This record gives sequence, structure tokens and C-alpha cells, in this order.
Amino acid sequence: MKIIKNPPENTWVSLCKRPVLDKSELDDVVKEIIRNVRESGDNALREYSLRFDKINTWEFKVSEREIAESSDLIPETLKSAIDIAKNNIEYFHSPQLVDEEPVETAPGVICWRESVPIEKVGLYIPGGTAPLFSTILMLGVPARIAGCKQIVLCTPPDSNGKINPAILYTAGLLGILDIYKVGGAQAIGAMAYGTESIPKVYKIFGPGNQYVNKAKELVQIEGIAIDLPAGPSEVLVIADQNAKPDFVAADLLSQAEHGSDSQVVLLTDNENLALNVEKEIKKQLAVLPRKELAGKSIGNSFSVVLDSLDDCMEFSNLYAPEHLIINTKNFDLLANKVENAGSVFLGPYSCESAGDYASGTNHTLPTNGYAVAYSGVSTDSFLKKITFQQVTGKGILILGPVISIMAEAENLQAHSNAVKVRINSLK
Repeated sequence: MKIIKNPPENTWVSLCKRPVLDKSELDDVVKEIIRNVRESGDNALREYSLRFDKINTWEFKVSEREIAESSDLIPETLKSAIDIAKNNIEYFHSPQLVDEEPVETAPGVICWRESVPIEKVGLYIPGGTAPLFSTILMLGVPARIAGCKQIVLCTPPDSNGKINPAILYTAGLLGILDIYKVGGAQAIGAMAYGTESIPKVYKIFGPGNQYVNKAKELVQIEGIAIDLPAGPSEVLVIADQNAKPDFVAADLLSQAEHGSDSQVVLLTDNENLALNVEKEIKKQLAVLPRKELAGKSIGNSFSVVLDSLDDCMEFSNLYAPEHLIINTKNFDLLANKVENAGSVFLGPYSCESAGDYASGTNHTLPTNGYAVAYSGVSTDSFLKKITFQQVTGKGILILGPVISIMAEAENLQAHSNAVKVRINSLK
């Protein structure tokens, strides 16, 4: 992990660019997968299951029996941990369901907004070497709180055609029973357009590899809503001389192990800390089970030594990290200066892992600099906001002339007439 000392401010933008994998063939490959799923449905899914997952399957839906049996396949300690995390996530997300009061914008003109759940939502849950059952909590809990009528879950099976029992248990705990053994871009296509087995949904949520993210991007163009633009996972740590190097190194590696295209960044005003963190990274990396992946990510990453913590904060806002950890003595002062970040972790003991699993906040967050304009997933993500208005006779007499003047100034006479016929009827 290279250390960059006091880079000129005019180089910061280039430093903030994320590592890019070769995607020259990605568009064409994913477009073909989506087109095939849209046109051939389950037959296309079977073709891709055989090609990518090496399994020959005719039944994609997970049976309720498989879901029930999953409880016996995971330890009680894990079930207890999942239950605690679920409760914390519910506790944090429930107050986000807010009823808004009607507003009388003018005498006789009443306007209000109501939250209506998105009827059908799809959750994509990665499997493979890192089965993200925690993401089911992060997506399924707010979907339930919002009141979505149908929740469809797609996740890739293992080489035996089985779904990780922790995924099935967590889904079952939330009452999610529409679970399908399909992964990759083909799963996104199936949820976007529907097949003989998998229902079409109106909005798709969840992280994935570059094929999954590209598929979400492409179906969005076709009018299927998605949670947010996504790229590789990332963390940025701001630390001063008071930070413990082993804490900082552990935080950086916790994100680096997600994948070779992940990026981690350390900003500090203390060069000795940067050097000590570098040593700790090498020490901790050596014993990680996913050290090969994490090592490649560290190769894409860097530390920056700047003159002050204020400069570090300015750089961070430009970088707009998915996860921001402020591990400094006076972290509250820097926290007040945060402008762009997906989720912020304050103080020496607020490791990013807490937000990933059990503190209660959501871990589905904007990456790749999208935190400049996007929020993370919340209960609101599963709702539509519909506006209502009621204009009384008194209201149209008062507001009508204003409407007519504006409509005629835009040469929209029919708009003006819609007001005038009502005013005339009241005279």
C-alpha cells in the first residue's frame, strides 16, 4: 500500500479515481444474457445455470421444506447473532416510516403526501465464497417495514445446487419464501422481466459482481428501478497520531477482503502512523484466509499524508467514500464537516464491520463516488411518495386567477380554461 506525502491539491481528483477492471467485453456479454432471459425465460436460466454454476436444474424455487430445514444446519450462536442484528436493524429503520401532515398552502387548497409501498421488489443476495446473509436483513427488514406485498429473492446455488443455510434461515426469519436458485446477470434479468418461474418485480436491490451491477444498470435503462449505482466496496479512514495502527490496519483489510477491485484509503496528518499501519497490514494480511484477494486490493490502495486533519476531511469529501471511519481524538469536530459519505463511523471502536452486520444502520451504500448525490438504502427506498391535493370552491376562486395567468403566459389556453369554467360555475 503506497504512501503519498503531501500531494498537490490539483492532483487530488486523479487520486480519487477508483481502480478500473478491463470491461471491454462486459456490455456485450451482459446484454446478451439479459436478452436471452427476456426472450427464453426459464430455458435461458437453465442454460446459464449449467454454463456458469455447473448444475443442471429444472426447479428454481426453494421449497418451504428446505427453508425450514436450514434452521438445523447452522449453530445456535449464529441464529442468536442474526436475531440480535435483525432487532437492531428493525429498531433503526422503523422510525423512518413517517406520516406527513396535510398542508393548507392557500385558503381552500390542501396538499399532502402519502407513502405507498412498492408492491413487488427483488433482492439479489451474493453467494459463493462470501454468502451475504446479512444483506437479507439490510434489505428484507426495511421492505417488511415499508409493507411491500411481494419480496422475491435470487441467490446463486453451490456446486450441489444448494443454497447456503444461513441465507435460507435469515430469509425464513423474515417470512421471505419466494427464493430462487439463480445468480449472476441472469437473475437480474429474470426479476426485471419475469420468467415462467420467477415473478417480475418493480425495483431490484442488492450488491453483486461487475456482471450483476452491469445488468442492474442495463435494466434500469428499460424502466426497472434499482436501489443505487454500485461499484466495488471501499473504505476511507481518517486517523491521527492517537489512532492504534492495528485498529486502522484491521479496518482497511476488512474492506480489502471483499474483492481484488475493492479500494481502501488512509488519510492522516502523521507520517509515522502511516508507516506503522503499513507494517500492521503486512502482519495481519499474512494470516487472512482471503489474503490473495485482499492483497490485490491493497495493491490498488494508498495512504496519503497531509498537513492537517482539515485537509484530510477536504480530501475525503472529494473522494466521497462508501464507508468513512474517523479515528481521531476530536472526531466530533471532523464529523461536522462531512459532506459526502455513505456511512460514517466515529471514534476508535466504531469499526466498519459494526455497520455491516449489527449496529442497525444499513450497509447497502453508494460506492465509486456516488455518495456525492446518493443515500444508502433505507425504508424510504421501498416506498413511493404520492402527492394528493384538494381544492375547494373557495380555493379555486382564490388561486384560480394565479393559475390562469401562468398558463396563458406559457400559451397553454386549455390549462387556463380548466380553471375558468370552474370559476364561472361558482359565480
